[in-house]
Amino acid sequence: MGLPIIDNSIATEDMDRMAENATDASNFLKAISHEGRLMILCHLATGEKSVTELENLLSARQAAVSQQLSRLRLEGLVTPRREGKTIYYRLTDERPRQILDLVYDMFCRRG
Repeated sequence: MGLPIIDNSIATEDMDRMAENATDASNFLKAISHEGRLMILCHLATGEKSVTELENLLSARQAAVSQQLSRLRLEGLVTPRREGKTIYYRLTDERPRQILDLVYDMFCRRG
């Protein structure tokens, strides 16, 4: 499926729906556009991780990791799960993984 052809024959309702979808897409892209959040998503694409695991994988402080996870959670890209004092995160759905596959193909799979 390709991009739609936009011309004067598009109904107002369809244009309104396109505008709403553009807002959703823009918010999604903003959420993943930070390198820290992108790296968190890359790690979560391999499976659920605790905040401590993410701190170690990213060599980052807990406050920084928590701040980025908060933004990803706000955008609905990750879902937390508490087990005792430990909080685990996983991808909410396949959208981040689909984008990560494309980004990997475009920027990481060279040569």
